[in-house]
Amino acid sequence: MENSVFTFRLNLDWQLIALISQIDRFDATWTSIERREKQSLKQLKSIATVRSVGAYTRIEGSILTDDEVDVLLKNIDITKLEDRDTQEVVGYFEALDIISEAYNEIRITEGDIKNLHNILMKYNTKDIWHKGNYMKLSYAVEAKYPDGTSQIIFKRQSQALTQNQQ
Repeated sequence: MENSVFTFRLNLDWQLIALISQIDRFDATWTSIERREKQSLKQLKSIATVRSVGAYTRIEGSILTDDEVDVLLKNIDITKLEDRDTQEVVGYFEALDIISEAYNEIRITEGDIKNLHNILMKYNTKDIWHKGNYMKLSYAVEAKYPDGTSQIIFKRQSQALTQNQQ
Protein backbone atom coordinates (compact mmCIF):
# COMPACT_ATOMS: atom_id res chain seq x y z
CA MET A 1 0.00 0.00 0.00
CA GLU A 2 1.34 3.36 -0.93
CA ASN A 3 0.71 6.44 1.18
CA SER A 4 0.94 9.83 -0.36
CA VAL A 5 0.82 13.23 1.20
CA PHE A 6 -0.05 16.17 -0.92
CA THR A 7 0.83 19.68 -0.02
CA PHE A 8 -0.52 22.67 -1.78
CA ARG A 9 -0.38 26.34 -1.27
CA LEU A 10 -3.41 28.58 -1.43
CA ASN A 11 -2.89 32.26 -1.75
CA LEU A 12 -5.88 33.88 -0.07
CA ASP A 13 -6.49 37.53 -0.55
CA TRP A 14 -9.14 39.62 1.18
CA GLN A 15 -11.42 39.63 -1.86
CA LEU A 16 -11.54 35.80 -1.93
CA ILE A 17 -12.13 35.66 1.83
CA ALA A 18 -15.03 38.12 1.45
CA LEU A 19 -16.60 35.95 -1.29
CA ILE A 20 -16.27 32.78 0.83
CA SER A 21 -17.84 34.64 3.73
CA GLN A 22 -20.80 35.72 1.56
CA ILE A 23 -21.32 32.13 0.40
CA ASP A 24 -21.21 30.90 3.98
CA ARG A 25 -23.75 33.51 5.15
CA PHE A 26 -26.08 32.68 2.24
CA ASP A 27 -25.85 28.96 3.04
CA ALA A 28 -26.83 29.69 6.64
CA THR A 29 -29.91 31.70 5.58
CA TRP A 30 -31.02 29.28 2.83
CA THR A 31 -32.95 27.05 5.26
CA SER A 32 -34.97 29.99 6.56
CA ILE A 33 -35.64 31.18 3.00
CA GLU A 34 -36.93 27.72 2.03
CA ARG A 35 -39.16 27.57 5.09
CA ARG A 36 -40.57 31.06 4.43
CA GLU A 37 -41.17 30.36 0.73
CA LYS A 38 -42.89 27.05 1.49
CA GLN A 39 -45.20 28.85 3.93
CA SER A 40 -45.95 31.58 1.37
CA LEU A 41 -46.81 29.00 -1.30
CA LYS A 42 -49.05 27.17 1.18
CA GLN A 43 -50.88 30.43 1.96
CA LEU A 44 -51.27 31.26 -1.75
CA LYS A 45 -52.68 27.78 -2.44
CA SER A 46 -55.13 28.21 0.43
CA ILE A 47 -56.31 31.61 -0.85
CA ALA A 48 -56.67 30.30 -4.42
CA THR A 49 -58.57 27.23 -3.20
CA VAL A 50 -61.02 29.27 -1.12
CA ARG A 51 -61.66 31.67 -3.98
CA SER A 52 -62.11 28.87 -6.50
CA VAL A 53 -64.47 26.92 -4.24
CA GLY A 54 -66.42 30.07 -3.40
CA ALA A 55 -66.75 31.18 -7.02
CA TYR A 56 -67.77 27.74 -8.28
CA THR A 57 -70.42 27.20 -5.63
CA ARG A 58 -71.81 30.73 -6.10
CA ILE A 59 -72.28 29.92 -9.80
CA GLU A 60 -74.37 26.98 -8.59
CA GLY A 61 -76.44 29.32 -6.40
CA SER A 62 -74.58 29.18 -3.07
CA ILE A 63 -74.70 32.30 -0.94
CA LEU A 64 -71.56 31.59 1.10
CA THR A 65 -68.89 34.30 1.02
CA ASP A 66 -65.20 33.49 0.63
CA ASP A 67 -64.74 34.12 4.37
CA GLU A 68 -67.51 31.64 5.19
CA VAL A 69 -66.00 29.11 2.76
CA ASP A 70 -62.59 29.57 4.43
CA VAL A 71 -64.03 28.92 7.90
CA LEU A 72 -65.92 25.87 6.64
CA LEU A 73 -62.86 24.38 4.94
CA LYS A 74 -60.70 24.89 8.04
CA ASN A 75 -63.29 23.14 10.23
CA ILE A 76 -64.84 20.46 8.01
CA ASP A 77 -67.23 18.24 9.94
CA ILE A 78 -69.10 16.03 7.47
CA THR A 79 -71.72 15.21 10.10
CA LYS A 80 -72.83 18.86 10.05
CA LEU A 81 -73.25 19.37 6.30
CA GLU A 82 -76.98 19.95 6.48
CA ASP A 83 -77.56 22.52 3.75
CA ARG A 84 -76.81 22.33 0.05
CA ASP A 85 -74.30 25.20 0.13
CA THR A 86 -71.99 23.52 2.65
CA GLN A 87 -72.40 20.13 0.94
CA GLU A 88 -71.31 21.61 -2.40
CA VAL A 89 -68.39 23.51 -0.87
CA VAL A 90 -66.92 20.40 0.75
CA GLY A 91 -67.56 18.21 -2.31
CA TYR A 92 -65.94 20.73 -4.66
CA PHE A 93 -63.01 21.14 -2.26
CA GLU A 94 -62.42 17.37 -2.19
CA ALA A 95 -62.59 17.09 -5.99
CA LEU A 96 -60.24 20.06 -6.40
CA ASP A 97 -57.84 18.57 -3.84
CA ILE A 98 -57.74 15.27 -5.74
CA ILE A 99 -57.06 17.11 -8.99
CA SER A 100 -54.25 19.21 -7.50
CA GLU A 101 -52.60 16.26 -5.74
CA ALA A 102 -52.99 13.58 -8.44
CA TYR A 103 -53.24 15.49 -11.71
CA ASN A 104 -50.51 13.32 -13.28
CA GLU A 105 -52.54 10.14 -12.73
CA ILE A 106 -55.94 11.49 -13.82
CA ARG A 107 -56.78 10.61 -17.38
CA ILE A 108 -59.19 12.73 -19.34
CA THR A 109 -61.73 10.01 -19.99
CA GLU A 110 -65.48 10.04 -19.61
CA GLY A 111 -65.22 7.61 -16.70
CA ASP A 112 -62.67 9.75 -14.84
CA ILE A 113 -64.74 12.90 -15.37
CA LYS A 114 -67.85 11.11 -14.09
CA ASN A 115 -65.84 9.89 -11.09
CA LEU A 116 -64.75 13.47 -10.29
CA HIS A 117 -68.40 14.53 -10.56
CA ASN A 118 -69.32 11.74 -8.17
CA ILE A 119 -66.74 13.11 -5.69
CA LEU A 120 -68.01 16.64 -6.27
CA MET A 121 -71.56 15.54 -5.42
CA LYS A 122 -70.50 13.19 -2.60
CA TYR A 123 -72.28 15.07 0.21
CA ASN A 124 -75.06 16.63 -1.86
CA THR A 125 -78.38 15.13 -0.80
CA LYS A 126 -80.64 17.22 -3.04
CA ASP A 127 -79.07 16.32 -6.39
CA ILE A 128 -78.12 12.72 -5.62
CA TRP A 129 -80.16 11.56 -8.63
CA HIS A 130 -77.47 12.68 -11.10
CA LYS A 131 -74.34 12.11 -8.97
CA GLY A 132 -71.59 10.84 -11.26
CA ASN A 133 -73.78 11.12 -14.37
CA TYR A 134 -74.89 13.69 -16.88
CA MET A 135 -77.69 16.05 -15.91
CA LYS A 136 -80.66 15.32 -18.11
CA LEU A 137 -82.92 18.24 -17.15
CA SER A 138 -82.99 21.81 -18.35
CA TYR A 139 -81.35 24.36 -16.09
CA ALA A 140 -79.93 27.84 -16.14
CA VAL A 141 -76.98 29.46 -14.41
CA GLU A 142 -77.84 32.97 -13.25
CA ALA A 143 -75.73 35.84 -12.02
CA LYS A 144 -77.40 37.63 -9.11
CA TYR A 145 -76.43 41.24 -8.62
CA PRO A 146 -76.41 43.27 -5.38
CA ASP A 147 -79.35 45.37 -6.59
CA GLY A 148 -81.51 42.22 -6.67
CA THR A 149 -81.56 41.77 -10.44
CA SER A 150 -80.31 38.63 -12.15
CA GLN A 151 -79.10 37.64 -15.58
CA ILE A 152 -78.91 34.22 -17.23
CA ILE A 153 -75.28 33.38 -17.99
CA PHE A 154 -75.76 29.86 -19.33
CA LYS A 155 -78.85 27.87 -20.19
CA ARG A 156 -79.01 24.14 -20.90
CA GLN A 157 -81.99 22.43 -22.41
CA SER A 158 -82.71 18.78 -21.70
CA GLN A 159 -81.56 16.24 -24.28
CA ALA A 160 -85.17 15.42 -25.12
CA LEU A 161 -85.90 19.05 -25.99
CA THR A 162 -82.68 19.36 -28.01
CA GLN A 163 -83.35 16.13 -29.95
CA ASN A 164 -86.94 17.17 -30.75
CA GLN A 165 -85.73 20.44 -32.25
CA GLN A 166 -83.40 18.68 -34.71
